[in-house]
Amino acid sequence: MEAPSSRPSATPDAPGWPAGRRPLSGGESECDPARDTKTHFRVCRFIMETGVKLGMRSVPVATACVLYHRFFKRVSMRAYEPYLVAMSCLYLAGKVEEQHVRTRDIINVSHRYFNSGSAPLDCDKEFWDLRDSVVQCELLILRQLNFQVSFEHPHKYLLHYLLSVKSLVNRHAWSRTPITETSWALLRDCYHGDMCIRHTPQHIAIATLYLALNSYGVELPVGEKEWWQVLCEDATKANIDAVISDLLQLYDMDAKCI
Repeated sequence: MEAPSSRPSATPDAPGWPAGRRPLSGGESECDPARDTKTHFRVCRFIMETGVKLGMRSVPVATACVLYHRFFKRVSMRAYEPYLVAMSCLYLAGKVEEQHVRTRDIINVSHRYFNSGSAPLDCDKEFWDLRDSVVQCELLILRQLNFQVSFEHPHKYLLHYLLSVKSLVNRHAWSRTPITETSWALLRDCYHGDMCIRHTPQHIAIATLYLALNSYGVELPVGEKEWWQVLCEDATKANIDAVISDLLQLYDMDAKCI
């Protein structure tokens, strides 16, 4: 599928507007994992910032990121413009999570993201071509994912784990440390990379809480089992370490993408 082209001015690292399929330039290599990882990181940041500006809840935004990562596990980044795919993922995620977002709103917020301070697009040919691109790309994503677009996220597990751990900690110690806020922030950051589809939701949730507790030196009562084994029976220390390692790599990527 080739979507209509619509490409106003842009910055080098963030194409101003998507244009469906992207032909390879003469000097562009077929595969550059390091560059692709950076691009995915930037695009997922775009998804999150755009989702916030659109008033989307955390789960629909997370779904959009998962759709994006799963799509590019099946196709080459050289074949499709990632920012167009991201816009379509936001549109599709709104439907999946029953928080519908208008294509016009997605386009205008994205336009402001790439062209700071600009006015909303007029409803001219450029706008309608871009809208058609978003809708066509949505259908492409659905076909590539075999219409399997409903996912289980770590959010509900983290909420359960937080409530359980809170009951084990001195309430004064809990109130003095932002364990809850830090855990949710760490969970959100997991969606910048494909670690959100490589690890199970339970392991991601338990690892983000583990990291938050260790970051503030909060200790839990010692029993026959570790607290994280009680909350998540199939979790191992290796699982937790793997999630934390991937998350720390994303923070390193964040520093490189500034």
